[in-house]
Parts: sequence; C-alpha cells; structure tokens
Amino acid sequence: MLSNNLKRIRKSKGLSQEELAIKLNIVRQTVSKWENGLSVPDSDMLITLADELDTSVSVLLGETVMEPMTDDLKAISEKLEVINLQLAKRNMFKVKTIRWILITLCAFIVLAFIALAVMQSFYLRWDYNNPEFAVAGTILHGFEFVFVRLAPLAFIASIIGIVITYKKR
Repeated sequence: MLSNNLKRIRKSKGLSQEELAIKLNIVRQTVSKWENGLSVPDSDMLITLADELDTSVSVLLGETVMEPMTDDLKAISEKLEVINLQLAKRNMFKVKTIRWILITLCAFIVLAFIALAVMQSFYLRWDYNNPEFAVAGTILHGFEFVFVRLAPLAFIASIIGIVITYKKR
C-alpha cells in the first residue's frame, strides 16, 4: 500500500524520484526501493517524506481516516512492522524457491551422470556410414563431451548456493 501511494502522490506533485531523493537527502535508488515495495522508510523518514509531499503519514500508509492520532509514532511503527514482516516473508519465499531450483539442478546433474554411465557411450558402436547415425552420434558425443566438463562446475556452484541459502541471516 505504501509503495503505490508514495508513487502516486510523488507523480501527482510532479516530482521525479531523483528530485524527491534530493529533498530527503537520500539516493534515488532508495526511493525506487520504497516504490517497488523492496524496503520501507523508518518512522522518522516516513514523517519527513509525508512533510515533503504535503500529505499525512496516514495517507501514505493507505488509511482513509484523516484524523490525527494521539500516538502517531506508535501507530506508524506498528504499520512499518507489519510491512517489514510481509517483506521478510516475500524474501524467505524467494530464498526457498531458489534453494529448491538448485536442489533440482543437482538432482538432474546426478541423474544425467548416472544415465551417461549406464549408456557407456553406446553410440560409439554405431555404423557411422549411415548419415543419420553419424549426425545423431556426433550430437550425443558433443552433448556428453560438454556435459561431463561443465556439469561438475554447475553442481559445485549449486551446492554452494544451497549452503548459502541455508545460512542464518
């Protein structure tokens, strides 16, 4: 909600991300991250942001109630906590997805190596006078040649990626 409101209000004021960033003494990438929902401003910055955009924090956070709250900072911090939890869940989902893709890649590499070992380069015994067998055999040999040399590197990189995704943050 914050990201959409921030972008809408900034554009309605005719400000670019760069101009808003200069007013807030931050870099443009920070404004971009806020607008894309990748991070959220802290409570002090949220108040400054609302002041620069001539709006209230409630409007930025998507509330329809325009009445000032008695404990504004507490309400803001609670909302930011909810937003941060949502971002953390989204990031955790991405990490788990990447982890499972890497695990699947490792399994595929192991299965492919097993299949190649079982086949024992059977295509080398084909009659290469037949052009179709010659083409198919060459393709199989090329695949095996490249796979056997690159798959171990991909396997090691995947294992490292899996270990990194299991590290505590």
